Amino acid sequence: MTKGELIANIAHPDPHFTPEAVETLLNAVLEQVATTLAQGERMELRGFGSFRVRERPARTARNPRTGAAVTVVAKRVPVFKAAKELCQRLESPDGARPGRGSRSGGYEGEQSRAALAGQAASDV
Repeated sequence: MTKGELIANIAHPDPHFTPEAVETLLNAVLEQVATTLAQGERMELRGFGSFRVRERPARTARNPRTGAAVTVVAKRVPVFKAAKELCQRLESPDGARPGRGSRSGGYEGEQSRAALAGQAASDV
């Protein structure tokens, strides 16, 4: 999904949100994330994930073609870590939010590990 498609998907279902207003808001959020990371700080969006800056030290690498030693300078790179809720949502078959739908919290028809362990023990 591109940034334009994201804007269209947010603006489409609600007539109160114009694509221009959504774009302005999205740009403000992305600018704040970039500014926070540029200052070396961490940003956390609960239920989605966190962004932080990782320092990579200078090192000596090899050119794969010639085998010559190459110096790679130290750098700062952005790192994203997905939140537990996002990971669970990606694993669910319908992409539903965890905790919604069935009370078991798992897939429909899924048995707990304890129940499966008990079943395996009784089969022996």
